[in-house]
Amino acid sequence: MGASLAKDSIDLGIVVKDGQKALAFYRDTLGLEHVADTPMPGGGTMHRVMCGTTLLKLVQLDSAPPAEAPAGGIRGATGYRYFTISVLNLDELADACGTAGYKVLVSPRDIRPGVRIAIVEDPDGNNVEFLQQG
Repeated sequence: MGASLAKDSIDLGIVVKDGQKALAFYRDTLGLEHVADTPMPGGGTMHRVMCGTTLLKLVQLDSAPPAEAPAGGIRGATGYRYFTISVLNLDELADACGTAGYKVLVSPRDIRPGVRIAIVEDPDGNNVEFLQQG
């Protein structure tokens, strides 16, 4: 038997080095809604931002974890390497990210007829893909 889903999206936890820098990217630059800050068991803060019905949980721990995810984007290692946000304003968003000082790893481009992407690096080096259809 498969999962009986209670929500049409996932919640994604991202451990970050600096919660304020993460909020500057996800809330201020991308315009995602910041809904709450909650304490983490064992020490830390979870900054909660909404991306549609997906909850991004930006977790800053009181003590840094012993390891970092390997760099290199999609080809750098196995495991979760990027996530995709579907948007209606790809060019404008990629420009805003670049203007704000974030690395635009893949400038807006067509990947197949009717589908365009851009990939931006967040403050912790995570790859965020933006996709626009139509």
